[in-house]
Amino acid sequence: MSGTAAPAVVIGLDCITGLQSARILAARGVPVVGVVADSRHWATRTRSCREIVTAPLSGEPLLAALRGMTRRWGTQLFLLPCTDEAVEFLSLHRERLPHGMVLPLASHDTVELLLDKVRFAEHAASAGLPVPRTTVLRDRTDAVRAAACHDFPAVLKPPMKAPGWLARTSAKAIPVHDAAELLAVYDRIEAWTPVLLVQEWVSGSETGLYSCNAYFDEGGSPLVTFVARKVRQWPPDVGTSASGEECRNDEVLDTLLKLFGGLGFHGFAYLEMKCDARTGRAVIIEPNVGRPTGRAAIAEAGGVELLDTAYRDAMGLPLPAARVQHYGDAKWVDVRRDLQAAVVARRRGTLSAGDWLRWMRGHKAHAIWSARDPLPFVADVLRATARGSRILVRSTTGGNQ
Repeated sequence: MSGTAAPAVVIGLDCITGLQSARILAARGVPVVGVVADSRHWATRTRSCREIVTAPLSGEPLLAALRGMTRRWGTQLFLLPCTDEAVEFLSLHRERLPHGMVLPLASHDTVELLLDKVRFAEHAASAGLPVPRTTVLRDRTDAVRAAACHDFPAVLKPPMKAPGWLARTSAKAIPVHDAAELLAVYDRIEAWTPVLLVQEWVSGSETGLYSCNAYFDEGGSPLVTFVARKVRQWPPDVGTSASGEECRNDEVLDTLLKLFGGLGFHGFAYLEMKCDARTGRAVIIEPNVGRPTGRAAIAEAGGVELLDTAYRDAMGLPLPAARVQHYGDAKWVDVRRDLQAAVVARRRGTLSAGDWLRWMRGHKAHAIWSARDPLPFVADVLRATARGSRILVRSTTGGNQ
């Protein structure tokens, strides 16, 4: 790509998805501007950005920061939100974006439908899509009713990843094993988010979790798709991917095409499904919309240009040729978190050190590590080590220091 390529604005550089997206686009000759809410985040140490701006990922300050970018860069800008917060805000306020900013995204009503787990559960059921049994908890009375009639085990999760939830946990959901635990956990976390969902637990291991990343053009046609599965996740059981690998699963691919294609969707699309060990049937866990995910880099490792396809389509450029998955052996890993997950699996007796080392061999895409851009990884390890040391000190001193 020429040196006159329009810049990409990565909103939410301060997360794995944002860092990976910045690196991928920069490697293809696209100038990258990063927006971070946390100026001390390890991702801000990257060399992949021409400029890094500190601003909230939503609200008036973000719009002001975007206006400043148009004055400095004086060209079209490709907007790439990397968090649900940024997607929702930009979708709602798209008419207020500065002239020349390009945001490939479906209508706001469609975005809300897919982001809000309450609305999505209702839509999926009416469309005949496979979803776990879900109950909405708006107050404790709803929680008491659910405790009396819901199947267990189950999980409690927010309809959307609200700031109050993310400030307290990195887990996507909290497991509950019986009615008493449901009520106890509800009482502990109800202040984290205005509404909670209790959802049937889909049995099976984390290796039964499949995902499909895709990008749909303005006419609702899929320009690129890529299917993978989790190998390990952190935190265990209810966390996000720590490692994954390319695979073929036509049921997952077909479900994504049915869901997003049926809505005439435009932009980045993602669907996570889990194979129920009891029935062998794949069930939808959640969709994500309007942004790449942490697993998007595995598509690039598998020779599928997911991000460059989106960039080129949005900017009216010829599409890359590498848009078809050939189902090879691409892998993706977040080394530090995967090691933590492997330690837990070894304690549980489900993984040996030798098995982990054998899986780690060979070429793979890395979430944070990069020999060409090592400082984010170093900063992440140092921060995690410091945090672990503080926890250890508190545990050995009874929390008095």
